[in-house]
Amino acid sequence: MLIGIVGGILQGMEAVYLCKHAGYTSMVIDKRKDAPALSLADRAEVCDILQEPERAKALFSECDAVIPAVENLEVLEFLSKTVPECGTPLLFDMESYKISCSKEKSNELMARIGTPIPQPWPECGFPIIVKPSCQSGSIGVSAVNNEEERQRALKVIEKLGDTPIQQEFVSGKSVSIEVIGNGSTAKAYVTTEVVLDSNYDCKQIICEPRVLPEADEEQFIKIGKELGEGLGLNALMDVEAIFTKKGLRVLEIDARIPSQTPACICAATGINLLEELVCSKLGKETGKVPRKGYASYEHFIVRGTTLSTCGEKEFSHVQNPMYLEDFMGADEVITDYRSGTYECRFTVINHGDSYQDVVHKKKQFITSIMENLELEEFVDKSPDMI
Repeated sequence: MLIGIVGGILQGMEAVYLCKHAGYTSMVIDKRKDAPALSLADRAEVCDILQEPERAKALFSECDAVIPAVENLEVLEFLSKTVPECGTPLLFDMESYKISCSKEKSNELMARIGTPIPQPWPECGFPIIVKPSCQSGSIGVSAVNNEEERQRALKVIEKLGDTPIQQEFVSGKSVSIEVIGNGSTAKAYVTTEVVLDSNYDCKQIICEPRVLPEADEEQFIKIGKELGEGLGLNALMDVEAIFTKKGLRVLEIDARIPSQTPACICAATGINLLEELVCSKLGKETGKVPRKGYASYEHFIVRGTTLSTCGEKEFSHVQNPMYLEDFMGADEVITDYRSGTYECRFTVINHGDSYQDVVHKKKQFITSIMENLELEEFVDKSPDMI
């Protein structure tokens, strides 16, 4: 099965990884010659689909399915119209995406359904989170303790040309769950823990059988299913939340293929969300039962004589990466490391029958990299507020 992947950065790399583990052939399409997913794919096509629509249609017609790995609305609108015209299934739901990419609209949906969310400003008081309505990841997000900081954060969002969302800062474990819908019913899959770096960007995903207590896990699955069905979701989305002392508080939803979490879920449980999505579009089921495994997915960067953990935005600058197995003590690695380089990046995926197995492999990797590259320091930073 040939899967067309439009977009070659973080989500594109994720889709290629999932294709590899599903036994699919991957074709990455990106207008940039240096898009990192191109070097990982089975087939790479440098094509600006908006400027070369006829060539794009020819490529789409070759595919058994196409999945967008971009968040550009013009590109997504083009794909939503053009791919079905080619007779090829599109693994994406534009209507759900339009709601999820606006935090204003998605908050309205969650309020209507009764999803637990953080309190709005000013009812909540400080500290708060100020974030743009229509940006992804940690772009434009600020943790704010007073009015002066709030005004600075609002100016950041004004420069982005976006609308600010101001909410209670909720403290606790960051968690995520993926949901696949067929337009009428939805299924929530596996909960993962999201670990942040000092810039509130994701540096690590942890997947294990009990990320949440059993009752809260059941509630999160219920929340995911209700949100998917409330959207009328006909594709894949993720739900991000904080597990606080008072329970779950949902931060946002994103109706597109996420980066990081699906690979970690696949490594831990054997459940491949791309395979699940393809089967859902074809009206089938994989029949796979998740195994109770453990996995970690983590980003690192080497600069000079220092090895550091880093967020996914930093890792996205990886150049011409390759996929390796059993590398420096780690199970799987995506990296642009080459002998003699002084700056390189790694995504390290480890799995095992216990979390101790996973931590042991991580320590092996760090020790091996430090020794082989003759590094002097390992740095692992976390947010000031969490």
